[in-house]
Amino acid sequence: MPKMKSHRGAAKRFKLTKSGKVKRAKAYRSHILTKKSQKRKRKLRKAGYLQGKEAANIKQILPKQ
Repeated sequence: MPKMKSHRGAAKRFKLTKSGKVKRAKAYRSHILTKKSQKRKRKLRKAGYLQGKEAANIKQILPKQ
């Protein structure tokens, strides 16, 4: 049986932490930023985490990480 390959699209978007959480970047921070407040943009810089079944699905397609 050949080795499982990581899903390359998911590998670019998600990182697994040492504790097993799935870390992701938040959306709405690429363009049209002038109308968004500093507070909102600052909060968007922080990482988001997946929970439940979504996290389980990502862990399944990222076996090498």
